[in-house]
Amino acid sequence: MNAKVNHNLRNWVEISKSALLSSIYSFRSIIGQDIALMAVVKANAYGHGLNIITPLVQEAGSVSWLGVDSLSEALACRESGASLPILILGYTTREDLSNIVNYDFRQAVYDLATLNVISFEAKRLDKKAFVHLKIETGTNRQGVGPDELDPFIEFFNEHPEVILEGVYTHFADVESEDNFAYAQQQLAEYQRALQFLIDGSINIPFRHTASSAAILLVPESHLNMVRLGISLYGLWPSKDTKEKFLNTGRKMNLSPVLQWKTVIAQVKNIKKDQPIGYGLTERVSRDSVIAVLPVGYYDGYDRKLSSVGEVLVHGARAKVLGRICMNMFMIDITDIDGVMPEDEVVLLGSQGAENITAEELAQKVDTINYEIVARINPLIPRIIVD
Repeated sequence: MNAKVNHNLRNWVEISKSALLSSIYSFRSIIGQDIALMAVVKANAYGHGLNIITPLVQEAGSVSWLGVDSLSEALACRESGASLPILILGYTTREDLSNIVNYDFRQAVYDLATLNVISFEAKRLDKKAFVHLKIETGTNRQGVGPDELDPFIEFFNEHPEVILEGVYTHFADVESEDNFAYAQQQLAEYQRALQFLIDGSINIPFRHTASSAAILLVPESHLNMVRLGISLYGLWPSKDTKEKFLNTGRKMNLSPVLQWKTVIAQVKNIKKDQPIGYGLTERVSRDSVIAVLPVGYYDGYDRKLSSVGEVLVHGARAKVLGRICMNMFMIDITDIDGVMPEDEVVLLGSQGAENITAEELAQKVDTINYEIVARINPLIPRIIVD
């Protein structure tokens, strides 16, 4: 194993193009060729790097849409060369709605005040504006309930400059439900809302409810568009989702798209009982060799990994010692021979026969794999490695 790195970065993320494409093609095979596939690249592509992921998704050829959270992310997609239609799933301030119309982005809507501003801007710019109406079915975040649709039906029938291009909802608990009863209840509420709109002479080209877990486990939720988020990046939505899917006898070989690495900054010898780091929270129980790593909680390496996290050095696990600092932390390399400054260290990913997963880190800090990857600092360089 070559422990040295061949670039001058001290902290970087590696992106596997082959793993990303494998995820896309695997989900395309699940949904078939007739259903639109939206790649959700919000939150800096779940920490993977929007400017890296977006061109790869566009190149894949099996993706029909991009989903983002904000206007700034939509603009970044365009700057990265994306020509696919882009749906902004999050909130856009009324002042920025003119840009939504001007750049032909699609905006999620759920209130008449926003729609009235979009209508005004569409008329002012002499353009059509395209929106997707979010239906509240039981997650109780954004959305308008099925029994609140009358004024929306009136609006769309009276404002031809605003096109209702899609209607969607979002499931609250597909990842952990045993029988998907709540998801089925939400789907029924969504279908009730659809029928109200159809009865009001509203045409609805795109209908979407399913994100990664529902794509895998609730096929009746696919409709004519799905939103592929966490599993686009080779991660299962949850352990339960993975087990339930594989128990059906079907196969899905998801491979994480991301690895996060750093290098050894310093190697030093420490006498028994010496403290490590801030707060004197940990003392070594023997004469030890430690290494300092130039990465910390500023970079997204969770402070709750203090004294419990592990990293990979020379294909072996090395324990985090003491508190994670803002820009560095220390590890125990006493039992790993030959470690030198600038040797590669894996924070998240594989090295040799060992592997540190986002799920492992999530379990140690009481969170989910989504947060582990999404919190990696966007300033850290992302590199395509295959």
